Amino acid sequence: MKTIDTWFEQYGISHKNPTNIKIHKVCVPLITWSLLGMMWMIPTPSFMESIHLNWSYIFMVVAYAFYISLKSVKLVAVMTLLIAPMIALLEVYGQSHSKEILIACAVVFVLAWIGQFVGHKIEGKKPSFFEDLQFLLIGPGWCLNDLFKISKKS
Repeated sequence: MKTIDTWFEQYGISHKNPTNIKIHKVCVPLITWSLLGMMWMIPTPSFMESIHLNWSYIFMVVAYAFYISLKSVKLVAVMTLLIAPMIALLEVYGQSHSKEILIACAVVFVLAWIGQFVGHKIEGKKPSFFEDLQFLLIGPGWCLNDLFKISKKS
């Protein structure tokens, strides 16, 4: 199994251009938020509602299982710092403003992905997730690596 250092190195291969890096540091967290928000709005079966469970939480369990498998406590902590405020906002506003949040998340999701592809056009390399979908889970941590020094090789 790859380590977080290996994942970040491989992700970094297609993220060298300073403009692409800046675009990613804005767009990747926006994609994360918008994805969680859209998943939050997917109707859930009554048994899930009764225990306050939704599709965002299920997605986070899968993502955290992946992060834990990388044996990086720092990555788990940093991802929690990124995701906790996003979930808190959805908890507060999700029910009372569901239509507005869904529209905002959909717009942000599309625009942020357009930004990502513009960044990769500038970079001249295809996005990493075209090779392995797990890179979609690596991107948020990679974007925060400079700030939090998640990787031992940073």
